[in-house]
Amino acid sequence: MTSTFSGADWLALLAHFMSLSLLAIGGAITTAPEMHSYLVNDKAWLTDSQFTSSIALAQAAPGPNVLFIALLGWNVGMNAGGGMGAGPYAWWLALAGVGIAMIGILLPSTTLTFAAARWGHRNRELRAVRAFKQGMAPIVIALLIATGWILASSQGSPVEHWQLWSLTAITALLVWRTKLHMLWLLGTGAILGALGFV
Repeated sequence: MTSTFSGADWLALLAHFMSLSLLAIGGAITTAPEMHSYLVNDKAWLTDSQFTSSIALAQAAPGPNVLFIALLGWNVGMNAGGGMGAGPYAWWLALAGVGIAMIGILLPSTTLTFAAARWGHRNRELRAVRAFKQGMAPIVIALLIATGWILASSQGSPVEHWQLWSLTAITALLVWRTKLHMLWLLGTGAILGALGFV
């Protein structure tokens, strides 16, 4: 996939990630549905497969959850440069994409978090501060469900891929209702995938 990029496109990418940074309540992954809408549907800078693969690869890799942003920026830049075989120019644009995406997603939220954390710590006994903290939990859960729905929907309908949807529902139920360690669930999913069940 090749796309033509101008300076305005790079600024639009930066501005979009900066605005999403301020909406990333519960982590950057909660903004994945909006990123998908912008990068895949609106701008066509990424394919659906590239978007989903970026998130899957970053989630499988050790390190911070926000790594998928770097991969999205890499893929946007690589596509702007003409793809993997286009030579050093494409690689430089891919690195520029990583830098722009990461600065965009980290700078506003980090600055706001630093200022808000200092203020919240000074005023931690206020009823409004405690109520705000408790009220954010349902919002974070809803945003994570929306992200899961977008990622699962890209794999096809529930009728076509009933095994995948069943595994997702069972895993969500186990996480919600038991204290089973996540590594057991990840390992079970890996074994079922290796056996061809999902």
